Amino acid sequence: MQSGVEQVKEIIEKNIWENILEFFRITLLSFESGDSVIKITVGLILLVIAVFFITSFFLQGTRMLLTRKMEDADKHKFISIFKFIKYLTYLIVVIITLSSAGIDLTILLTASAALFVGLGLALQDLFKDIIGGLYIIVDKTLLVGDIVEIDGKVGRVIEIKLRTARILTRDDKVMVVPNHKFITDTVLNYTQNHKSTREFVQVGVAYGSDTLKVKTILNECAMEQKGIVKKPIPFVLFEDFGDSALIFALHFFVTDSFVDPKIKSQLRFKIDEKFRLNNITIPFPQRDVHMFYPNNTNQIKSADE
Repeated sequence: MQSGVEQVKEIIEKNIWENILEFFRITLLSFESGDSVIKITVGLILLVIAVFFITSFFLQGTRMLLTRKMEDADKHKFISIFKFIKYLTYLIVVIITLSSAGIDLTILLTASAALFVGLGLALQDLFKDIIGGLYIIVDKTLLVGDIVEIDGKVGRVIEIKLRTARILTRDDKVMVVPNHKFITDTVLNYTQNHKSTREFVQVGVAYGSDTLKVKTILNECAMEQKGIVKKPIPFVLFEDFGDSALIFALHFFVTDSFVDPKIKSQLRFKIDEKFRLNNITIPFPQRDVHMFYPNNTNQIKSADE
């Protein structure tokens, strides 16, 4: 009796396993290339999906392990680089999986050559952006957190993806920039070499003002202003004798170029206040008009009368 039950279990288990294997062997897509036939089966698709999820889980764990002790700025930079590593890893894993499953990739690529040519022509801008993104990462010309100026707009890079980069402008708007623009266009990176950048505020004073006193007041304003670093020391340049004023420029360094318009505004308020206290005038543009009345004009008027 017991042996009969075991035989029934064995038959059921055997049938179930054979059904599973038969399900895995179901061909969803097949095409010929010369003497070879490439078959895309259910089992192959499930294998690729399983490997994809395992790789994704492994990469996510690796990223969390490597970034757990990083500061936020370094973490964002590492994540932008890690994204490209992730895509490259996915591609390598899929290729290895298909090769291990017995699919000759050279035949697959040969059979799809015409399709790839059509896709290449249709998606050339997309490929240009992807190549641009890879170049940005390898060349390190752009990193998350950098302050850049592109198309006349200044913003902070908040994310670098495979095709585009997202930049937060000073107006709190997100600008999506295709990656190829960072290669083909001229881009000013304020923080490429270091975090601090040199800025300046220009001001004009009336002719006859004490220039040394103007210089002293401007330096005092810079040293008192928050957001301006004390080293390197701010300095004043006497730039020009203008049409209506003596032109001075106060040069200083800031550590956050993203908010330098706010610092400049506060500095101008402070300069105006100190100039008023010290009787230093900021002139407005003036023009002198001289009018001449020749004698013959007066004669003509008398003749008309």
